[in-house]
Formats: sequence, C-alpha cells, structure tokens
Amino acid sequence: MQLLITGDQGAESSYLMSHGAGAGMDTVWMNDMAALLVSRGIRVVRFEFGYMAGRRQGVRKPPPRAESLAGEFRDAVAATRETLPVGGRLLIGGKSMGGRVASFVADELLDAGAIAGLACLGYPFHPPEKPEQLRTAHLAGLRTPTLICQGTRDPFGSRDDVAGYTLSPAIELHWLEDGDHDFRPRKAISGRTFAQNLAEAADALAAFAAAR
Repeated sequence: MQLLITGDQGAESSYLMSHGAGAGMDTVWMNDMAALLVSRGIRVVRFEFGYMAGRRQGVRKPPPRAESLAGEFRDAVAATRETLPVGGRLLIGGKSMGGRVASFVADELLDAGAIAGLACLGYPFHPPEKPEQLRTAHLAGLRTPTLICQGTRDPFGSRDDVAGYTLSPAIELHWLEDGDHDFRPRKAISGRTFAQNLAEAADALAAFAAAR
C-alpha cells in the first residue's frame, strides 16, 4: 500500500485522511486540506482504496459499498502506525466516504489502542435528495471521540437534517457556514469565502487533535 505523507515526521499528531468516493488522494481539495493541516502541526498521511488506485492503471471500477472497504482501511492504519514517531498519536477519517469507512472501524481501533480519535470532513449522512436513506445507525453508539466538520447546506446532510438525528455524545459537530459538501459557501449570500471555510475546518481539526 502506497502512503503519501506530508508534514513533520516528529509531529505529535498524525491524521490518516482517506479520500471520497469519486476522487483520489491527491486532488486539489485533498492537497489544500493537507497543506492547511500541516501548517497547523498535523502530519497528514494519505492512501487510496484499491478501486481508486486501479484507476491510475486504467482500470475503472465504480466505488464499492463503503462497508466493504473496512479491511483496506485497517491495513492503512497498520501501515501508518509503522511510520509514527515514538509517542505519536493517530487520528483517522477523511473526506466524505473516506470518513464514513473510518467510522465503521473506529471503535475497534480505539479499543486496540491504535487510534486517538476520528475526524470526518463532510460526512455523507444520506445520499443527496434521499434524506430517508440514512447512514447513521452505527453513529448512535459510537464511542470514539469524533469530530465532524460539515457545511450547513451539505446535500449529504445539512444542519437542519442532522438536527433530527440520534448521534452519540462522543460526536462533536463543527458547522461551516453556508458550506456545501466541499465546504464551499456562496460568498454573495453568506459573505464567507471557500478559503475561510477550509481554514476553519483545519483549525477545528487541529484543536480536536490537540485535545486527545
């Protein structure tokens, strides 16, 4: 498994940031978020699930069910832990589907002492325009300290949507004003910029990591 690592090797906190369903580990969004986190003292580790890595070899496959990727995520955690400095702590998560996959294995990894927390960047609570197809059942009993950064108008789960969900008290929600699934706001309406929302998400994740 190929790891893409950015940041200080001796950083106290490392973040395993997995990609979303439709784009790989080195998109502009992933690169920008990694750079913001590194500038805040977080070492960032990225990898690609097998179906996405295959696309680089010309083998195009649709994303599999998120649940089926749990084993690959465990493998990525094991590989990442081999790169940690002595005493370094590891947080897991990622963008959209990547964060969802991480949430499936978070409690077992926490119990094993492998991770310190879970941080999701735009959680896909339901498919767009299908709010009845919730993906939240396992989140009600989640025990891992968790941060979810979410745009207030995310089509995969807006602030109004999420207000009605039963979520574990271990989950902290950080809302990004007028953000969509990429945290992009409508500047003319909100007065916010995309850069501001990305930086705010990075600040929230850095503060969360420091508290672990």
